[in-house]
Amino acid sequence: KMTQQMRDLQLAQARKPPGPSSPNAAKRLYRNLSGKFRVNYTSFDEGSLVGRGEKEKLRKSYPFQSNAALFEAVELQDLDRVQELLKQYSPEELDLNTPNSEGLLPLDIAIMTNNAPIARALLQAGAKESPHFVSLESRSLHLSTLVREAEQRVNELTAQVVNEAPNADCSEKEKQLKAWEWRYRLYKRMKAGFEHARVPDAPTNVHLSVASSSSVHVTFWEPLSVNSAVVTKYKVEWSCSPTFSPPLGEAVIDKLKNLHFTIRGLVSGTAYYVQVSAYNMKGWGPPQASMPPFAIPSNWREYDGRAPRRRGQAEALDHLLGQVKTVHQHCVCHEPCKNQPQSRKHSVSKSLKHLFHPGSKFLKTLKRGLYLTAIFYKDDNILVTHEDQIPVVEIDDTYSCLLMQDFLWFTKVSCMWDEILWLRQCVTVSQSSCSCILQTRFKMLLAISQMQGLLGIQDLGQVFFEPVKDKQGNILIVTLKEVKTNQTFESVRWVPICKLQTSRKSVSSPEEPTALDTLLISVQDKLAYHQRSSHALSPGLYLGYLKLCSAVDQIRVLVPEQLPNILCHVKIRSNPNISREEWEWLQKMASVEEPFPAEPEAETSQNHLFQELQVAIKELMTLVNIPLQEAKDFRLYSQEVLDFGGQVSFLLLLPPSDDVCTAPGQNNPYTPRSGFLTLPLQIFELGEER
Repeated sequence: KMTQQMRDLQLAQARKPPGPSSPNAAKRLYRNLSGKFRVNYTSFDEGSLVGRGEKEKLRKSYPFQSNAALFEAVELQDLDRVQELLKQYSPEELDLNTPNSEGLLPLDIAIMTNNAPIARALLQAGAKESPHFVSLESRSLHLSTLVREAEQRVNELTAQVVNEAPNADCSEKEKQLKAWEWRYRLYKRMKAGFEHARVPDAPTNVHLSVASSSSVHVTFWEPLSVNSAVVTKYKVEWSCSPTFSPPLGEAVIDKLKNLHFTIRGLVSGTAYYVQVSAYNMKGWGPPQASMPPFAIPSNWREYDGRAPRRRGQAEALDHLLGQVKTVHQHCVCHEPCKNQPQSRKHSVSKSLKHLFHPGSKFLKTLKRGLYLTAIFYKDDNILVTHEDQIPVVEIDDTYSCLLMQDFLWFTKVSCMWDEILWLRQCVTVSQSSCSCILQTRFKMLLAISQMQGLLGIQDLGQVFFEPVKDKQGNILIVTLKEVKTNQTFESVRWVPICKLQTSRKSVSSPEEPTALDTLLISVQDKLAYHQRSSHALSPGLYLGYLKLCSAVDQIRVLVPEQLPNILCHVKIRSNPNISREEWEWLQKMASVEEPFPAEPEAETSQNHLFQELQVAIKELMTLVNIPLQEAKDFRLYSQEVLDFGGQVSFLLLLPPSDDVCTAPGQNNPYTPRSGFLTLPLQIFELGEER
């Protein structure tokens, strides 16, 4: 059957003019002979010949061309070309899992020639093995047929070339002969590769961990030896019996980019055994039991039945806020404000095109006082007024010293940008008390409303963790917001930050720059802080270091510059869950006088955690520049595991009680290395919530 097919294709090819005689011409010629028809390895009847014109049109389409190019690249073992095609086309465009006329897929050729790099690239792109090979016998028979028919075709063409006189037809047959000789060698190499291969060894480093109260997670590595055949899939099996009789379930993993699997729907408190085996074209290899050999789904909260700390807190706060609003709804302070919502709606609805209205109250220069500035940025551009100024409004021109309590109050207000009008109405009640603090805070609310109305935007973003000051008595509270849309606004222009910095004419001396000049000089640092403070940690369990320092009016916390919304930390492992057994061991460790108890038994989850903690503590001490010998006086916070969204959890490492918080004037012999900063504790708490 295949010989008749090849003869028909040969006749069609013979009608074409002679092609180029490049070194790869013979290989490309056979690619034209055997790879262009999108049919299975079946007989070629007369009906298929009638439709040849239709197929010739199909050959000119790009999916067909890319598919033929992929087969050629795999057969020539051209890894760069294979990677280029996989990047350029989707699996559907490549017909990645459609067999060619020989019943082969690109992955079949790669694994039977034992080309592991190409096979891995194809597997990661979603390639499969041919469904024709349902058994070892069927694969062996298929390869033998390909080799036999290719050999037969080589013999026929050799006889024709030897017996015919030199002419154009003879030259074409010589090219065909070279193509078939190359094809014959390829099939023989594939057949030898299949016969030489054996089933793969067992996977290595099979590690089992508790993922939650109803799931366990298994990770593993490739076998040390694949026995001359690429592994194409893995099987994970689980059971309540160490002998796996009876088995409870199994899962086949054929997406090999990440070798891991989570077994879900398990019963809490029940021990589950897990094993993993690998598969290649010769079949399944022996299974490898996990380490530890079993895991019991659980969570650290089951140790004492503790409920999540934040359960229902957000709802409770919303309910309390609603109650407060209800109480103030009929307050006398709201009477003069009844007509305000309409005007407020009008002002807030203004778009950014009104930013530079002649009647706006953005300031060009500063005099002694307290001001609010809003920085809106997109990529490397910043939003400015027509006068190339960052939007600034006045809070209080008689305020020369910003108290930390007022600034921290302002940062809390930034969590309620939509409630500014309501807050103004409530603060108005207490104006008669003549409290300087309340008057200042009322002016802050007025400035916020003014900024919102002029910008036509309620959300002014995140407050920078410290105000900008100068020696002239100016104080700038800075808010930062990234604009991610591609919106365009009339009468508003985005200016490159570097251009704004170079074009601004300073009205201050280099020795005593104004707060605005200082802001422009350091604006990139502030934008970098804003972007970093919104980054999230990857899922996992972390070891955090809690270090505080106090001043007269505030407590500050040490954080890394690259992630200022999180404590100094190192990653312990990718699994964020602490099991009940692990937490019980940590409680015992915290109750003994020695820095570390005896090492737990091998092949247990507690032993793995013990080893992971040792590595993490050494790394963390190096990070914060503390000698390792000092770690013997440190302790783990054993009251709870800090959970952040279910995907990130923290264990805290605490210095000795006398050193947790450094007092003013107290000498700290171990100064952290560069790359850290200290934030006011309230600012850090707000950043963590965001």
